[in-house]
Amino acid sequence: MLIRDAEVAGRGRVDVRVEGGRVVEIGRGLAGPVDVDGRGGALLPGLHDHHVHLAALAAEAASVRVGPADVLGRAGFAAALRGGDPGEWVRAVGYHESVAGELDRWALDAVAPDRPVRVQHRSGAMWFLNSAALHATGLDPDEGEDGHRDGRIWREDERLRHLVPPVRLDLEGVGRRAARLGVTGFTNADPHPGPGLAQTLSVLPQRLLVMGVDPPTKIMLDDPTLPTPTELAATVAQLRPRPVAVHCVTRVQLLVTLLALDEAGPVAGDRIEHAAVVPAETVDWIRRLGVTVVTQPHFPVERAHAYATDVDPDDRPHLYRCRSLAEAGVPVAAGTDAPYGAHDPWAVMRAAVQRADGEAVPPGTALRMFLGRPEQPSVIRTLEPGAAADLCLLHTPLREALDALSADVVRAAYVGGRVLHRQ
Repeated sequence: MLIRDAEVAGRGRVDVRVEGGRVVEIGRGLAGPVDVDGRGGALLPGLHDHHVHLAALAAEAASVRVGPADVLGRAGFAAALRGGDPGEWVRAVGYHESVAGELDRWALDAVAPDRPVRVQHRSGAMWFLNSAALHATGLDPDEGEDGHRDGRIWREDERLRHLVPPVRLDLEGVGRRAARLGVTGFTNADPHPGPGLAQTLSVLPQRLLVMGVDPPTKIMLDDPTLPTPTELAATVAQLRPRPVAVHCVTRVQLLVTLLALDEAGPVAGDRIEHAAVVPAETVDWIRRLGVTVVTQPHFPVERAHAYATDVDPDDRPHLYRCRSLAEAGVPVAAGTDAPYGAHDPWAVMRAAVQRADGEAVPPGTALRMFLGRPEQPSVIRTLEPGAAADLCLLHTPLREALDALSADVVRAAYVGGRVLHRQ
């Protein structure tokens, strides 16, 4: 493939030749038939979403969305759950307490008693089941385990997966939508990838890194079961020489992680996922450890209303740091966390630029957070001979694209020189 007259960073408007899935030549006036006229549009490495949950994202096609942006109040929530035929399973996602208050088995029974219902909290950490669903799964609320009597299932996705009807995964749709956004790669961040997950996800046309199958290994932390720093250090040591990606969404989780990495010793590729609360005094500590922060800079924008009431006032100034980490020399990359956040990296970039909390970054920085290597997210991929031909061609020069930060600028996407999307 020969792409004529595309803007490549550091080279201006040039031609790019691709053979065998790799960029083999870059220059002006390259000989040969032209396959693509770039028309001066920017040619970038394809975007890589460094933190996403692909099976859950693919299951959304068979789910009812019941988040604050999807339904209005208790009446809207109830109508969404009763939209199907009586007796059929309902899988609802994206719930937050601002919709209709706290959920449990009895609250769901009150609005949808005639069908099995399971509702996932927006965080992805908990499912709520009504009585019909508990009976159908064998988690009998009258005779079952005490921990399930209220219908709240915490961090038991793998077990629940074997008890509920299978959900059709629209992975083809996920791949098509991502290609239109210029996404050529994903890092799947499930903490416990089930057997065969990598094979299931392989139908996606994008390149994949599946945590736990590929390095790094994901480590989930929850405050109620939080290990001591020494215990976590021992877990990390057992996993070495593989790098780890530690899930940190609270202040105490971050502190335990930093102490554990100090004790075990960091290695190249170690990551902190989310870094939702980063007290100012820990920024230099993170820099000294050399770990990469893979964050979601859009959450303070997407969830501003909820965070204003749900987050401890002492933590609000430290949410999802971006600019302060980058300026301190901490390697930073971004992931959408879809479906628990917006799946569009360009929307994430816009939010990162528009933040009003002192953590906004320039457009170029926001873009680069999605241009890192899958295994080293903070190392930016560049177009040069020998590089994989995972490409995103834009309609416009880069300067105009950075002004817009919109998926509308994406004209084509390629993986290994193979067309994923083209307008």
